[in-house]
Amino acid sequence: MTRYTLNVPVKYDDNGTEKTSFRRVGAVFENQRRDSNETFLTIKLDFPVGATELVAFPAKAGDDSDVTE
Repeated sequence: MTRYTLNVPVKYDDNGTEKTSFRRVGAVFENQRRDSNETFLTIKLDFPVGATELVAFPAKAGDDSDVTE
């Protein structure tokens, strides 16, 4: 099973340069249906999120801190 961390991009100004950081808000799990082998995603949020954009990154190897399944 592949999993990703789900993040919200946050833009900020650093001495006149616009930068973007990413704040973790949950996890995304890639699953497969047993009967049809169809791939689907399950999204688990750490808390209610009011955002217009979410970004998923591959989880770091050996980092199980985001496993909420």
